[in-house]
Amino acid sequence: MRSAPFTALGTFAHTPKRGHLEIIEHGLVHVDASGIISDVIRPDQPRYQAVREQAATSGQLIEGGPGSLFLPGMVDLHIHAPQWPQLGQALHLPLDRWLNEYTFPLEARYLDPALARAVYPQLVQTLLANGTTTGVYFSSIHQEASEVLAKTCLDAGQRAFVGRVVMDDPSHCPDDYRDASARTGLDGTLDFITFVRAMTGNESALVQPMVTPRFIPSCTDQALEGLGNMAGDQQCRVQTHCSEGDWQHQFVIDRFGHSDTYMLREFGLLRPGSVLAHANFLSGPDMQTIAQEKAGIAHCPLSNAYLANSVFPLRQALDLGLRVGLGTDIAGGPSPSLFENCRYAISSSRMLEDGVDPARSAEERGRAGSRIDFMEAYWLATAGGAQVLDIPVGRFEPGCCFDALLVDPSGPHSNIHCHPGISDTAKALFQKVLYHLTRSDIRKVWVDGVMVLNQDR
Repeated sequence: MRSAPFTALGTFAHTPKRGHLEIIEHGLVHVDASGIISDVIRPDQPRYQAVREQAATSGQLIEGGPGSLFLPGMVDLHIHAPQWPQLGQALHLPLDRWLNEYTFPLEARYLDPALARAVYPQLVQTLLANGTTTGVYFSSIHQEASEVLAKTCLDAGQRAFVGRVVMDDPSHCPDDYRDASARTGLDGTLDFITFVRAMTGNESALVQPMVTPRFIPSCTDQALEGLGNMAGDQQCRVQTHCSEGDWQHQFVIDRFGHSDTYMLREFGLLRPGSVLAHANFLSGPDMQTIAQEKAGIAHCPLSNAYLANSVFPLRQALDLGLRVGLGTDIAGGPSPSLFENCRYAISSSRMLEDGVDPARSAEERGRAGSRIDFMEAYWLATAGGAQVLDIPVGRFEPGCCFDALLVDPSGPHSNIHCHPGISDTAKALFQKVLYHLTRSDIRKVWVDGVMVLNQDR
C-alpha cells in the first residue's frame, strides 16, 4: 500500500532519546509517497507559513485538531499470537502449569488453519486499535497457520516480525505439540522465511520473518545449532525466551552448566536484532554479553508480575547500555495495550527501588536507583523498541517512517481531562495520555504513511 504525500499539522510529542521528551506545537511533518518523513517544520521557521498554505491548497494537509496529540506508533517486542483466545485466563498458575495445562493445548489446535483465520485478524486489529504499529510475533509450530499470521499482518498494514516456532525435544514438549524432529523444525523455518519474503505485496518488507526457538528447554541441541546457522545464512533476526523465571533459568544451567545468554551465544542465536523476552535473571556478565552482541531485551512488566518470579532490573540494564523495549507478552500479560505496559514498567521499577516487604527495614527492602519515569517508559515503547530491531520508527525525524497515532481525548467517554490554568500544557497532556489513555482515545493510526485505522469513519 502506498499513499500520496501529505503534511500533518498539530502537536507532535516523542521521546527521541531516553529521558528526553520533545514536544513540537503547531508543527508540520511532511511525509513523502514512500511513507518516510522528509521534513519537520516548526512555527518559528521562515518557510512554515508557505509550506502550510501549499499543503492546504493542494488538499494534502491533515490536521490533528485542538487538544489532540500525534504520537509515534508503539513497538511491541513480544506477542504470542496463538494465545490470544486465552487472554486473561489461568494466570493464578505457575508458568510450567500455565503452559502445559492451558497454553500448549490451545496452540496445538492451530493444526487447523481455520482457527488462525478466525483469531489472527481480530488480534492484529485489536493491537492496531491500541496503538501497536510494529508487532513481534511468535506463531505456533504449524506452517499454514504461521503463513496466515504473516499474511494477516500484511493485509492489515501492520509492520510485523513473525516467527514459526520450533520446539522439538520430546522430553520437554507435549506429544501432540512438537516438531517431529529437529530437521522438521529447521525445514519448516526455512520454508517460512522463504514464504514471508516472497509474499505478494511485501516488496518493501513490511512483514519480516524471524528465527524462533521457543526457548532452550523445548529444543534439542541439533535444533538450536541449526537455527543459529540459519539465522546467519539467511541474515534473519532471532526471537526467543531468555532466563524468564526461576524454572527456565535454572533448567539451562542444569543442562549446560551455563546461563541462557551464554548458551544462546554458543548456538549462534545471540546476534544484532535478536529479541530476548523477559531476561529477568541476567547476571552482570550476561548483560555485558548481550550489549556486546547488540541483541536486545523485550521487557514484559505486566507478564513478569504473573509468571516470571521477579522484577527485571531495567535501570541497571539501561545504564549498562543494553537495548531494551517493551512487550505485552500476550497472553502471559493480560492486556493488548503497550500504554498499560508503560504504566507497569514505571510501577515495577518503583517497587524494585523501594522494595515490597514491610517487615524489612527501608535500607534493606529495595534496590536503590531502580526507578524509571514516564519519559523513559514511552521511549521504551517506541524508540527503544525500534533500537532493538534496528528500524527507523518511533521518532518524528527526517528519514523515519511515519508510524504514528492521533490521540484525541475530546470524546465523551475519555478518562483524559485537562483543566485550564492547571494542567492544560502539552507536556501535561502527554503525561495524562500515558497514564489514562484507553483504546477509544486513539482516533487514527498510520504505518509507513498509510492510514490503517480510522475510528472517525
